[in-house]
Amino acid sequence: MHLKNTLKGFRCGSLFFIAVFILHSPFTFGQNVTIVGVGDMMLGTNYPSKSYLPTNGGDNLFKEVNSILKNADVTFGNLEGTMYDGGGTAKRCRDMSKCYVFRSPASYVKHLSNAGFDVVSLANNHSRDFGVAGQTGTKAVLKNAGIAYAGLAGTDETTIFERSGTSYGFAAFAPNVGTCDVRNITRAKEIVASLESKCDIVIVSFHGGAEGSSHQNVPKKTETYLGENRGNVHKFAHAVIDAGADVVFGHGPHVTRSIELYKDRFITYSLGNFCTYGRFNLRGSTGIAPIIKLTTQKDGTFVSGAITPIYQQKTHGPKIDPEKRAISKIKALTSTDFPDGKLVISSEGNISRR
Repeated sequence: MHLKNTLKGFRCGSLFFIAVFILHSPFTFGQNVTIVGVGDMMLGTNYPSKSYLPTNGGDNLFKEVNSILKNADVTFGNLEGTMYDGGGTAKRCRDMSKCYVFRSPASYVKHLSNAGFDVVSLANNHSRDFGVAGQTGTKAVLKNAGIAYAGLAGTDETTIFERSGTSYGFAAFAPNVGTCDVRNITRAKEIVASLESKCDIVIVSFHGGAEGSSHQNVPKKTETYLGENRGNVHKFAHAVIDAGADVVFGHGPHVTRSIELYKDRFITYSLGNFCTYGRFNLRGSTGIAPIIKLTTQKDGTFVSGAITPIYQQKTHGPKIDPEKRAISKIKALTSTDFPDGKLVISSEGNISRR
């Protein structure tokens, strides 16, 4: 049960009962939690060729950002593609020249574990790249590594885990077959409300919105891309917070988007490409992204945040960007998309209330 709900019912003058509650409460007052969120991750693929795998088995992929990822109570990312050593049938596309199918070796899960990842989203357009076999194999690999996951309709819609005495609920959504549908806001609110009743903090991620540098602004309406309804991510984010979500991490457009504070809860509308080795387009705006670290109260209320700007190219993982391009981009986009917003972003990437 949330502390905010536990406190309901106390009358202003009931000092005795409040004192008893404080003495015997399992909650630690004044204690904050830290949550790190990053965008799309695909650590290299052996399909259609092993030439798309990184050197040294990927051991250096997170080298420059490892300490940042590990320095949080919870670390989240969006896992694109499969991660297993089985067979299965590769996904077919109408135009195979534009078809990207990802299968990372099962051993690569160690890179996620070593970097401190606690939970990942499987709600995206690559979770079924190798059908049911690939999806089942990926879940087994993650489970064995102790990494929680969610986002698959009917089977793995949510997950609950605990870190340092705080319980976290996680749900993930996308507009793709087999995932929890980001376009079905009514159902999304039901899923989130169920988690809110069981957990201290609820984290929601979505894979939605149009893609590319010409779609970096949040239009606050339904977005269509390549003929597909990619959802109204602004409406979705507000709706799940209304239902009890405390943090909303967006991804999918493959570029950085703006951030927002709504009802004291933090939203980022796209975390971009974080670690997408070899097969992703990383030119221009698709090659820069933020690592966002949030500090919240134990009930999910936003306290502060920080942006670490990274960049990557096809031959290496994320590196700290000395030009701080992701910071300046988020500042500009947030100012345009939410001119009356409640967040201030410093030139160093510190996020605070206005």
